[in-house]
Amino acid sequence: MTDAVLSPGCRAADQSADRYFRKGCNPLAETGRSKQQNQRALLNQQILKTVRMRAGAENLLRVTTNNKVKDQVLLELSYINSNLQILKEELEGLNISVEVYQNTEEAFSIPLIPLGLKESKDVDFSIPLKDFILEHYSEDGSEYENEIADLIDLRQACRTPSRDESGVELLMSYFVQLGFVENRFFSPSRHLGILFTWYDSFTGVPVCQKNLLLEKASILFNIGALYTQIGTRCNRQTQDGLQKAVDAFQRAAGVLNYLKETFTHTPSYDMSPAMLSVLVKMMLAQAQECLFEQLCLPGIQNEFFTLMKMAQEAAKVGETYTLVNTAMNQTPVKENIPYSWSKLAQVKSDHFKALAHYFVATVLSDHQLRQNDDEDQQEKAFSQLYDHMPEGLTPLTVLRTQGQRKQLGKLHLQRALACHEEALRVCSMCKKLRNIEVLQEILSVAYKRSRLKFPQQEWGEDFLSLVQAPDILPKTDQKIEMIGPVFSKVKDFFERLGPLTVFSAKQRWTTPRVVHFHCETEGLGFSLKGGPPAHVYCLDPASPAALAGLKEGDYVVSVGDVDCKWLGASEVLEKFGSLREQKEIEIEVISCQDTAASMHNKSATYSVGMQKTYSLICLAMEEDKTDKAKKVTPKLSFLSWRTKNRQKAASTLCLPSVVTGSSPTKKKLMSPFTLFNMDSSLY
Repeated sequence: MTDAVLSPGCRAADQSADRYFRKGCNPLAETGRSKQQNQRALLNQQILKTVRMRAGAENLLRVTTNNKVKDQVLLELSYINSNLQILKEELEGLNISVEVYQNTEEAFSIPLIPLGLKESKDVDFSIPLKDFILEHYSEDGSEYENEIADLIDLRQACRTPSRDESGVELLMSYFVQLGFVENRFFSPSRHLGILFTWYDSFTGVPVCQKNLLLEKASILFNIGALYTQIGTRCNRQTQDGLQKAVDAFQRAAGVLNYLKETFTHTPSYDMSPAMLSVLVKMMLAQAQECLFEQLCLPGIQNEFFTLMKMAQEAAKVGETYTLVNTAMNQTPVKENIPYSWSKLAQVKSDHFKALAHYFVATVLSDHQLRQNDDEDQQEKAFSQLYDHMPEGLTPLTVLRTQGQRKQLGKLHLQRALACHEEALRVCSMCKKLRNIEVLQEILSVAYKRSRLKFPQQEWGEDFLSLVQAPDILPKTDQKIEMIGPVFSKVKDFFERLGPLTVFSAKQRWTTPRVVHFHCETEGLGFSLKGGPPAHVYCLDPASPAALAGLKEGDYVVSVGDVDCKWLGASEVLEKFGSLREQKEIEIEVISCQDTAASMHNKSATYSVGMQKTYSLICLAMEEDKTDKAKKVTPKLSFLSWRTKNRQKAASTLCLPSVVTGSSPTKKKLMSPFTLFNMDSSLY
């Protein structure tokens, strides 16, 4: 099936009447990528079932006093643990299977590493949102069934995005929509009871929270993962395809870094700061690799300055992969990163270092300084190649002396062969890498090329044969930088509730009051200002409107049958002017209430398989308004929006509390949430 897209609402002819494709979503595409996602989702469910069985067996073992029962439970636990280990190994095999995401055309390129999407369970927003609309906004929640259905449909589509820009736009639109939903419905004083479940993309461990920030963070991770899959499927045999791959990996790094800097204390391993730092480094390294392939694509001329430049470019790629490999082998990342990923980073590090030394060896052995050559420019280029020259040598003497050039070239060729052999050795030690034929072929061809050049060199009795060739300084003319996410403006599904700056979950309002009054010939007896919505000021206490119940500061939400939530003062006055001939004017107004004392929210995170984690879901709300003398210690939740707290959490159980009487300080957020007027104190 192709990635054809039908506009929302347009029914697919070959599908049932109740289904359609949303732009950027391709749930029925029978490709290798979608099959892998389905296999990952099935494994996640099996892992969750097995972990629950283990938790139950552990609880039984903890409370039983019968030795016979204990022996039987211990036997069952050993079976469950072995089965769980097998399932995790199968999941790891899916995560490290990079071939399925590569470009389908035959290419002689080293595979790149993509990220798999996080899986999630269905979420039903209907009942909680309808109840909140009725309770908080005093409107009939059933009138917003279409908006709620659009939100559910959008979330469902985001579970199977297409691997292209449309899929990215789909995920970004849902992420921005979550900002509207959070401000509209997620009050700091209560939980809606909506449980979000997401699976760790590496371990398959489920994480459940009644916290919308988990949903936001997971969607951001999937945006970055989708960019990596777009980058790996680009055609790397063309300049345009390589440029698209570079851009995709830069954007993936930008999104993952934005996730790391924005959300802290995430309860999922794949979104921990340490893991995200490694993933950002890996994406930038792959972008640097694609840039190097761009330089190699037209062909490398056997010319002094060209080979010098390519040597330093290759050294730069090798250096970036060395940093990635070092980061992957640090705890706690080492325990969760796929083994073949770290080995592939090590293989690439050795491979590109070998290429750098091979280019320098070719320069020194094949090129001689001629009379018409620019000696100063060659000396300058050669002096910038090393951090320090071997003892007793200078750049100019090496260029002028044929014996020294050849001897130094042999040393570089020796190091190239050593790096090639190390790359082949590491590749042969990893089962997954051994099965990637194109990787084995590329490493073998590069090694044979250096071996063929090595017998051409004759070794003399010189002291240089006893030293090692110096390291090549990495250098690139094109610096790789992260490209942060750019969120486009989307329509708020629930804009009928009114302007978000006024009609939000943070504001408390009275039930709409109907005011009937007669319009005087002198005027209304009050003025309007601001908006939308407009509010009453300069109210004459003796006016008919005031006597009918209108108060200073009331917000006018309707005049007659016209909804005025989105109208300013001048527009509402025009509505009054059109009704001046009527004997009686009917308006609806609301009044802002003082914010009630904040409730002490208690929430728990269910994260199976993590250390110091409760093996049951504990999500509750308690009201403790009577015991005001009790001292409450504020604590942060796992996901903190724009809030940095480096203190390591001792448990996955977190009880955030808001001290009553403290006024939250407003903090201006970056795009796209400058539209939402959010407070950091909500989190």
